[in-house]
Amino acid sequence: MASSSAAAATIGELNKESFVTLLGKLIGESKYVQNNPPELIPEEDRIVKHVLDVLLPYSAKTGGGPLLLNHVVYKPGRGNLIVEYPGTEPGKIVSFVGCHMDVVTANPSDWDFDPFSMSIDGDKLRGRGTTDCLGHVALVTELMKRLGETKPKLKSTVVAVFIASEENSSIPGVGVDALVKDGLLDKLKQGPLFWIDTADKQPCIGTGGMIPWKIHVTGKLFHSGLAHKAINPLELAMEALQEIQSLFYKDFPPHPKEEVYGFATPSTMKPTQWNYPGGGVNQIPAECTVSGDVRLTPFYNVTDVMEKLKQYVDDINENIEKLGTRGPVSKYVLPEEGLRGRLTISFDEAMSGVACNLDSRGFHVLCKATKDIVGHVKPYSITGSLPLIRELQDEGFDVQTAGYGLMATYHAKNEYCLLSDMCQGYQVFVSIISQLEE
Repeated sequence: MASSSAAAATIGELNKESFVTLLGKLIGESKYVQNNPPELIPEEDRIVKHVLDVLLPYSAKTGGGPLLLNHVVYKPGRGNLIVEYPGTEPGKIVSFVGCHMDVVTANPSDWDFDPFSMSIDGDKLRGRGTTDCLGHVALVTELMKRLGETKPKLKSTVVAVFIASEENSSIPGVGVDALVKDGLLDKLKQGPLFWIDTADKQPCIGTGGMIPWKIHVTGKLFHSGLAHKAINPLELAMEALQEIQSLFYKDFPPHPKEEVYGFATPSTMKPTQWNYPGGGVNQIPAECTVSGDVRLTPFYNVTDVMEKLKQYVDDINENIEKLGTRGPVSKYVLPEEGLRGRLTISFDEAMSGVACNLDSRGFHVLCKATKDIVGHVKPYSITGSLPLIRELQDEGFDVQTAGYGLMATYHAKNEYCLLSDMCQGYQVFVSIISQLEE
């Protein structure tokens, strides 16, 4: 049995030329894997094809190698790929999951270079998906290729799972949710699962839940010069939102565990969009809609927050006469007409945040690998949201998260990653595998 250091030496370092060549092919497909339904439905099998081109020579079925490949398709053209390098010890496993093969949209006119073909500027590898997440697809593919080439004797089985439909996971039954439902990932519960889809080379130990909300406000349209005859929905929305936010921050204050996990911000509830039907500036509109989101640290329950928000709105509607007003004729009730202003709140699909298990061996080996390779380790948490991982944790998977792109370019125009960062990420993977041999 090879020692852990011998295993690391056998696996070696990232083949930069091979990685860059593969990533260039993947970025060349990024136009066709943009995920913004119904206009843009990604064709992840375009990515799967390139990954299989690299790995099939090492397939146990077709190439006489050790790799077990399982291409799982739930929607035409939208495949997932499970790659397994068998170890010698049953029940001992490590997995790298979350490398998704879809990307967010890119408008070429907004970019300084073509987002849909990879360009190189020194250490920068540029194009849509280089950071999120095709760079990681290429990186983990190269890891599995090297295992297939060198065939190190490992106790642990190493599994990579490339998934579809992460960037719009509100459409169920396409990606990792379906793989879990069908039991295809059950064995991954036997060891740490590293979700590779964050950035900046440090363990991401906490993410936020998200609750998209919309408050529709009904008033009464009237001429602005006769404001006493109107119910101004804009004023009602502003005062109501101030009340709702005050109640939210009272009921969901900074949680003590947020300091332990290093969250950059506590839970927040704020507006981000405002819409009204239009009309002249001298017209008080009849209605408006304010939209926004809650970003919730994982120590609070998403359902509890939604129930509280509904309660806040119900209480305001019931006691609307007591709500603050704006000016001497501002009001939300017209008794002589039997009219009352009204708020209704609705929610789009919510997701829960995750707090990784800081006592797990997976967390400790990730920290040690990061410190040894990157030079320092500083786990962090954000109230940005990663879909799917809380569901995995709830199903019994020991989920840890990391990534080697750049947070500053995540979902941004002019996206890029650094080749040097990806090289370090590869070495972190090798260190994790090696440590788990001990």
